[in-house]
Amino acid sequence: MDQFYIAALSILVIVISMFWYTKKPTSKSPPLPPGPRGLPIVGYLPFLNQNLLVQFTGLAHKYGPIYKIQLGTKLWVVIGSPSLTKEVVRDHDSVFANRDAPIAAQVATYGINDIAWSPNNYEWRKMRKIFVREMQSNISLEGSYNLRKDVVRKAIKDVYNTKMDKTIEIGELVFLTVLNVGINLLWGETIDEGEEGEKIVAEFKKVIPKFVDLFGKANVSDFFPILAGLDIQGVKRDMEIQLQSIDRILDALIAQCMKKLSEIGKDEGRKDFLQILLELKEKEDSEMSITLKQLKAILIDIVTGGTDTSSTTIEWAMAELMNNLEVKTKVQKELSDIVGLDNIVEESHMPKLQYLEAVVKETMRLHPAIPFLVPRSPSQSSIIGGYTIPKNTTVFINVWSIQRDPSIWEKPLEFKPERFLNNNGKFDSRGNNFSYLPFGSGRRVCVGMPLAERMIIYLLASLLHSFEWKLPQGEELDMTEKFGIVLRKNTPLYAIPSPRLSDLHLYA
Repeated sequence: MDQFYIAALSILVIVISMFWYTKKPTSKSPPLPPGPRGLPIVGYLPFLNQNLLVQFTGLAHKYGPIYKIQLGTKLWVVIGSPSLTKEVVRDHDSVFANRDAPIAAQVATYGINDIAWSPNNYEWRKMRKIFVREMQSNISLEGSYNLRKDVVRKAIKDVYNTKMDKTIEIGELVFLTVLNVGINLLWGETIDEGEEGEKIVAEFKKVIPKFVDLFGKANVSDFFPILAGLDIQGVKRDMEIQLQSIDRILDALIAQCMKKLSEIGKDEGRKDFLQILLELKEKEDSEMSITLKQLKAILIDIVTGGTDTSSTTIEWAMAELMNNLEVKTKVQKELSDIVGLDNIVEESHMPKLQYLEAVVKETMRLHPAIPFLVPRSPSQSSIIGGYTIPKNTTVFINVWSIQRDPSIWEKPLEFKPERFLNNNGKFDSRGNNFSYLPFGSGRRVCVGMPLAERMIIYLLASLLHSFEWKLPQGEELDMTEKFGIVLRKNTPLYAIPSPRLSDLHLYA
């Protein structure tokens, strides 16, 4: 009987796929973008087993800066030029402001109740407004500086006390540091400092990397939605398992926070972000009230989205500096001149560290954390570049390709931070220049950008100012990329630190 249902379901999938694949726009509409025809039924689905960076580059060379890929019943369109990007994120921003959330994202966000994957509607605008107002404003960022500083100083102290002249995995060091910052910012004063609090944090650190990795896995059900119930590859099941672990942690944190709120009073002292969200949840009749699912989904967004992308960028920056020793020398000279070897790095130094800022920008140009950004989906059929983009198409902006385009960038494969100096803010990170979009652009620009920029530069400056770093003897630096939803190094970066500050008491 099971075989009968599977056979019937397969026939239904074939019929639907053939209809979808062969249907054409009306004669009055511009054509679809060019692209490979692929195989019957599955389209270009085998494409997903290969490196998408390599595949997208090859297709762009063959078909141009806009092309389509048929994946089962799903149509992908890839944009790879600044002018076409402008049409999507500026000229037709409201139309292309929706998302096409994969199964993994739907599960991970409690049914799309977060900021990153929610459609462009009232609920999304409300959540975004809350997050920007309470966490990303200049007042909030300045007010939370001591929380960031405490975590970074603790990391520097730990390296000095336990890891001098030992090989360190840089990615792990910065990931745990950035994660600790996120935890402190969100609910640092909520977690008990005792054994129970440490247990909660340790469990959270354990589950987050597995949780993030599931977002990057290709899932057949995303391209044949009719098969979603079968969960052939087990992506939905695996994500549900990880979410159960995170859900238990969040429930424990919320319980602690509610207890603390009842003890200290709601109007006393500065509140952490979790306390603010809980108060909004209780205001059921308010225009700014949120549900428990939205509250949890926002917390997951912040921790998973901010931690992995920021730590990956810092690891790439360290790798590029180890690979370009002249640049590294310039960065450390700037730090010595501005901060001084008898002092520690403070965020107040950041505006003066212009060369280090250029290094970070050049790192994000060559190695954008999310190489195709979070995909958009038009709410209605639109015309981009003279081609029809049907409603609900999944649209990727290939910033990895745009930021390496030799027609835009001189010697694009070389690491040259100088290209970001003395350009009068031409290449900021806010999406105003469509040749440089590490955080995206338009109304879907990365909402956590202000905090991410501060954290990346501050932690990178602290590591480079506090220590001299060298590769292990005989180690060759591998600069190849490993594609996923986040663009990681193919092999982790290992380095050996030695003290650089003149006053060793600064490590205490």
